[in-house]
Amino acid sequence: MSDIRDAAMSSKAWPFEEARRVLKRYEKSPPEKGYVLFETGYGPSGLPHIGTFGEVLRTTMIRRAFEVISDIPTKLICFSDDLDGMRKVPGNVPNQDMLQEHLQMPLTSVPDPFEQFESFGDHNNAMLRRFLDTFGFDYEFYSATDFYKSGQFDEVLKRAVERYDDVMKVMLKSLREERRQTYSIFLPIHPETGRVLYVPMKHVDAENYTVTFDDEGGKEWTLPVTGGNVKLQWKPDFGARWAALGVDFEMYGKDHSTNTPIYDRICEILGGKKPEHFTYELFLDDKGQKISKSSGNGISIDEWLSYASTESLAYFMFQKPKTAKRMYFDVIPKAVDEYHQQLRAYADQDEKARLANPVYHIHGHNVPQSNMVVPFAMLLNLASVSGAESKETLWGFIQRYAPETNAESNPDMDAAAGFAVRYYNDFVKPAKVYRAPTDQERKALEDLKSRLEAWDGGLDAEDLQTMVFAVGKEHKFEPLRDWFKALYEVLLGASQGPRFGGFIALYGVQETIALIDNALAGKLAAA
Repeated sequence: MSDIRDAAMSSKAWPFEEARRVLKRYEKSPPEKGYVLFETGYGPSGLPHIGTFGEVLRTTMIRRAFEVISDIPTKLICFSDDLDGMRKVPGNVPNQDMLQEHLQMPLTSVPDPFEQFESFGDHNNAMLRRFLDTFGFDYEFYSATDFYKSGQFDEVLKRAVERYDDVMKVMLKSLREERRQTYSIFLPIHPETGRVLYVPMKHVDAENYTVTFDDEGGKEWTLPVTGGNVKLQWKPDFGARWAALGVDFEMYGKDHSTNTPIYDRICEILGGKKPEHFTYELFLDDKGQKISKSSGNGISIDEWLSYASTESLAYFMFQKPKTAKRMYFDVIPKAVDEYHQQLRAYADQDEKARLANPVYHIHGHNVPQSNMVVPFAMLLNLASVSGAESKETLWGFIQRYAPETNAESNPDMDAAAGFAVRYYNDFVKPAKVYRAPTDQERKALEDLKSRLEAWDGGLDAEDLQTMVFAVGKEHKFEPLRDWFKALYEVLLGASQGPRFGGFIALYGVQETIALIDNALAGKLAAA
């Protein structure tokens, strides 16, 4: 363990770099609360989405890295801001008219439009917990409604009253002039209507810990700030929550980064120590626009998992979190194959290289072996040339290539075959465009066909690749990649493809000869 710890203390993998920053907080003495607290926040105004997964996954990676370099116990809290008022009705839920009548009610006071739970907030919290449990995350769940109403937040709320002017000074600097006139860090919950009110405070009483305000009808009310009668605006709530819980680490998207000094200062004013932060870049859709759960662009977690495994998604999340990345369907095949490449590499790596390998941060100390005998990209090409409508078609090729493999002994390969057929039919098939060969390409294809007809070298992928390479050189393709590009466009209907020797080994020599015949006869381009 000491060898791993030594290697981890110098590892350049970003989870270890972040973990070392957290550890530095306690280089003089351990935390008084007895553990290091990692937190992720969630706004339950809608269903959990891919950003939620990424945030919890990446925080878990840092937490695991911390546990390698330190013996201090850790906790991960997933905090749901379910006392927030429902500002608009989500478009993807039933009972829209009923929800419209409950605007500005706390989410845990809005009836569940699905009629399954006590409230809309409870429904979305249940979805969040099921979502997190599905992926095996180790966490504690906190509800803001419970946190405010149970008194756990009372001491910090009282401090917010006592230091109201200081907190307001921080907030007012960040607001436009017209917003300053009516702004208060406190949002009272109306005693009669139950709605979250955005109204100015007439008086904040630091002796009795109450706030006085007029509601929208002009009636004056005085409420205690404790016991769930009042909640904090979202920016002060961030810092106050850090102070109340003693949060040591929280990550969030780049869109929060300008608010970090506000969160930090409010945390300190309310008696806490600002946590370590990690700001990640946002995901982009196919047009380079920021992915938004409200607009539904980009790719959802359910959509990703329709075409590939959870581990491939975790691999994609691990890569360069501080770089904006396109997250669309076309990144899935590459993520799948790179994940398995890293699995295969892990077995022969030394400790330092293993700690930098993404699969270590996905699986911890229990990194499995890859049993993908055929790359995902190759499966897609097989599906393409065979017109596969079911994974059984692909298994015919897989078992000829690797006779010892079958669906029962290799369920991961079986799942990948199913994913490949679905991906091919949804994305590859509609985009296939074959073209006729040029004169130079026709002669080279005829030569390749002749060599395959005389081939007696078995199905060794490297030997076949060498032969395909030699054909391209002999026919003077310059650069040589133009020869392979021609093979892909003429035979596969795509601008890029697999190592062609490996493709022949998997698809079969006779089948490839027939494919070339069809291309030379114009059947593929005509289709």
